[in-house]
Amino acid sequence: MTTDDTRDPLISSVVDALTRDLDTAGILDPQVDAELLVGHVLQLSRGEVAAQIVLERTMSHQDAVRAHELGARRAAREPLQHLTGLAYFRSLELAVGPGVFVPRPETELLAQIVIDHARTLPDESPIVVDVGTGSGAIALSVATEVPYAQVYAIEKSPDAFAWTSRNMTGLGVTNVTLVLSDLVDALPDLTGQCAVVVSNPPYIPDDAIPRDAEVRLHDPQMALYGGPDGLDVVRVLAVMAARLVRPGGLLAIEHGELQGAQVTEILRSTGWRAVATHTDLLGRDRYTTALR
Repeated sequence: MTTDDTRDPLISSVVDALTRDLDTAGILDPQVDAELLVGHVLQLSRGEVAAQIVLERTMSHQDAVRAHELGARRAAREPLQHLTGLAYFRSLELAVGPGVFVPRPETELLAQIVIDHARTLPDESPIVVDVGTGSGAIALSVATEVPYAQVYAIEKSPDAFAWTSRNMTGLGVTNVTLVLSDLVDALPDLTGQCAVVVSNPPYIPDDAIPRDAEVRLHDPQMALYGGPDGLDVVRVLAVMAARLVRPGGLLAIEHGELQGAQVTEILRSTGWRAVATHTDLLGRDRYTTALR
């Protein structure tokens, strides 16, 4: 599309052009991203965009230019979620942007482990702590799917804290307490009272280079890197969680697919029992749980 062409183009033509550009740039699902970018500009869902294409509807020249501008940024590997301002996690729409880790689909299974466990507890109001909450994805999922739980969301980064606060307000969630704190010192008044501690901590080794440019260039380094072997935060978390949880309490951690054995050793060495590693939908070791 040329910028001096003022005719209103077909939505299908804009989606097709964006798809070609994104495919050339190596984007994994170029048509999906193209449809979502056009939908963002038109304030339509992806399904609604598909319907408009079938009906051979047009979009304004101005909107088409805006879609192509966003497409160029996506081709340069700016995260799709930063461009649309939204990340989808389980049943939630979360506001995200620069300064906060974009939640990943695989973390939905970590949230499921916690939700399933919390639902089996006899407590009227079990206490669940999400350490390093980021956008609030895990904490807000637990809070909305186990509405009688008391959820504490701990975040060290002021930038990420602001995004979590925005998401809490936007979703109208009232059973989450957001805490700006380093995890070592967090929640001293809850020692020995928590039913679950969950975390998707930074676990990439310091000298590793993330494969995806979106991660490498745009996710906060604080949310990615975890020391020489990637597990420094896990070591601190194992001790901190042992202080917080009551006897029989659960700890659930996400980690890299090759780190299961190391995480297991860390937890066993700090007194955790019934340590078990769980796989994601692709069969990769991605989560480890343990009981106090």
